[in-house]
Amino acid sequence: MLNDPLADVMSLILNNEAIGRQECALKPVSKIIRHLLKVMKEQGYLSEFNEVEDSRGNYIHLRLNGSINKCGVIKPRYSVKNKEFEKFERRYLPAKGLGILIVSTPKGIMTHYDAKSKNMGGKLLAYCY
Repeated sequence: MLNDPLADVMSLILNNEAIGRQECALKPVSKIIRHLLKVMKEQGYLSEFNEVEDSRGNYIHLRLNGSINKCGVIKPRYSVKNKEFEKFERRYLPAKGLGILIVSTPKGIMTHYDAKSKNMGGKLLAYCY
């Protein structure tokens, strides 16, 4: 039984990166997972991913490029204002300017850099560096 599918996906990605695999399959699929993977791909942490439909529900075929050192979900999902991102950068990222926080905002899922530039806050979902 899956309690947090997003956490399961992030740990699966991290485990496959650690053992050096180039490909993995993620299941179950949701809109949040798709958008989170899209943000990670745009930032260069993933090579590519595509959704495969089969008779038992869909899954995502993911190609890794070996650039993830650590990734994970942020629990509880803190509400964050535009001015508070720096506090969470210090908590979850190893250095200033290294890595991303992934935030769910009213305008969609994006990095904390994009949310800062658009002057909006949201809920913290995950981090990656």
